Amino acid sequence: MVFWKKLFSNSDAVATSETTGYIDSELPNSDSDNEDQTQILFSTDRELDLYELEELCDRVGWARRPLRKVKKAIAHSFLVVSMWEVKNKKRRLIGFARATSDHAFNATIWDVVVDPNFQGRGLGKAMMKYTITQLRSEDISNITLFADPQVVNFYQRLGFILDPEGIKGMFWYPD
Repeated sequence: MVFWKKLFSNSDAVATSETTGYIDSELPNSDSDNEDQTQILFSTDRELDLYELEELCDRVGWARRPLRKVKKAIAHSFLVVSMWEVKNKKRRLIGFARATSDHAFNATIWDVVVDPNFQGRGLGKAMMKYTITQLRSEDISNITLFADPQVVNFYQRLGFILDPEGIKGMFWYPD
């Protein structure tokens, strides 16, 4: 329980810079006999290895997207959050999310992905809370996202609600 209190309290992440936070605790279900402590790093640094991001997306079964478009989407996002496993001075991308915004009232979260080997440990929840905290620190008050049916419950547990007015989103796609 100490892990979760540390994770979600106001002092949950020891800020090492404006854009980075660590969780200084062993991962749940980690091997306690291991002398090497695993840390989880959250970062808003946009300098990502696109091939590493593509590999992460592959591990969850997402369709491939052109890297030039992914690079452009990241460059034009209001917020980019990455989650890293740090062990033995090596870091590995295990989560990613980004948000677009009008820089005043609204933001939409996109491309939330967590490595399947790290799912079910509360890390997706931690990354989403970190993302929401970052958006709220910019005084964004309306945060939306699109969710596949199989993850709607996950987002509802984080406080997202289905549109209370029953308005359905509309989409335009090229033929």
